Amino acid sequence: MNPQLLAPAVSYSTQVLVIGSGAGGATTACLLAEAGFDVLIAEEGPWVEQDTVVPFSLEQMDRQYRAGGVTVALGLPSIAYTEGRCAGGGTEVNSGLYFRPPIDVIERWRRDYRIDGLDLDELALIADQVEAAINVTTVPGSPTPASEVLRRGAAALGWKHSEIPRWMTYPPGGDAVTGRRQSMTRTYLPRAAAAGARMVTDCRVDRLVREGTASIRAQVSYASGLRGEIRCQFAFVCGGAIQTPALLQRSGLRRHIGRSLAVHPTVKLAARFRDEVNIPDDVPVHQVKEFAPNLSFGGSASHPGLVALALSDHWSEFASAIEDWRKISVYYAAITSEGRGNVIAVPGLRDPIVTYRLTPRDRALLRSGMARLALLLLEAGATDVYPSFRGAPLIRHRDQLSTLNQQFAVSKASLMTVHLCSTVPLGEDRSRCGADSFGRVHDAGGIIVNDASLLPDAPGVNPQATVMAFAIRNVRHFIDTNGPSGG
Repeated sequence: MNPQLLAPAVSYSTQVLVIGSGAGGATTACLLAEAGFDVLIAEEGPWVEQDTVVPFSLEQMDRQYRAGGVTVALGLPSIAYTEGRCAGGGTEVNSGLYFRPPIDVIERWRRDYRIDGLDLDELALIADQVEAAINVTTVPGSPTPASEVLRRGAAALGWKHSEIPRWMTYPPGGDAVTGRRQSMTRTYLPRAAAAGARMVTDCRVDRLVREGTASIRAQVSYASGLRGEIRCQFAFVCGGAIQTPALLQRSGLRRHIGRSLAVHPTVKLAARFRDEVNIPDDVPVHQVKEFAPNLSFGGSASHPGLVALALSDHWSEFASAIEDWRKISVYYAAITSEGRGNVIAVPGLRDPIVTYRLTPRDRALLRSGMARLALLLLEAGATDVYPSFRGAPLIRHRDQLSTLNQQFAVSKASLMTVHLCSTVPLGEDRSRCGADSFGRVHDAGGIIVNDASLLPDAPGVNPQATVMAFAIRNVRHFIDTNGPSGG
């Protein structure tokens, strides 16, 4: 059962407004509705059925990403990042790889940020429930050829590697390419609808206005151009690590909001093999964790357009390779960055300005990551390796890796990230936390954050499972302290 999609209207009212419908917003809306709250979900993007777009295609980027998938955190160098902008948020467009919340990281967060009531056993139980709800599983049968490349190269080098499970269902006798993503539009949003939650899409919340101690007015604008308002008692802001702090700042909330953006910067390269390896609408499920948590290797989406993008930094020399795209796949090296960035809402601009600064240690890790990734792929049988930085050399033999290492510079590389966190860190340390231990924005009444913004720093793995676990924990605390009548 899909949510009841409401038509644009000048005025709506609800007990709880949930802004955003990704990993944080969908779980928030679901649990609140199932507990008896009157819930309205406001989603800035459209509802797009999964089967109507090809995964990782240019059409999907146009329909389900913000700005067509091209947004940039300014810096030296700048870092491109992606945001899902549709019902289900990033869960509709990401790789679907699942990592349980890293206990050692969460324990450090609890200590350093003074997060009250953070029970590690509770988070583990929540993770069990999430994994059942979204059907976390490994691929039946053999992985794709592009994934096998990572396994084969790591095995040859003696590096730690494993298959990462995904939230997928597979038909009987299915294989790696027959899975159906168990995103929020297939799991938690239908549950929310069954419990009575309503949803309005193509609806942007521009500003939250607090009116007294028990009333919030959300000023909204629709894709049609209509403007209106949604009145509520509580507002859960779940727009992601960029849009959540931007909305809070536009609403006059700025203390420790948007000042501590953390990401996992990545460098990429394309590799050509003797046989066909490219599966355009899937991603490799193997990852190499020999140097984790500082450095990890994996495979990217390799739609022909994305292969061309990976070759574009030295197009004059690499362009001819695109004709052989079926034998080419794209891979990445991701680091756990010590750098930080800012999200700044500027009056008169629709989107915030985002900046990010890498540390010298980050730059050294990215250089090491590019060279080690090239080595990994050569060991896996790559005939040609095309690093993604301006003026990069074509790599065909191990003895060319020293040249790669010498010529690489972060300032010449096409850096990107898909993991964005930490812009409203939670905790009781008011010298750096924008929200309390359960996501309530400090001194903001009924405004609560419940998405990746709350994670105190980038966890070193795909953060979605951690986001969902924290979101469910926070909602349960809210339910315990605020009954459906408002408490």
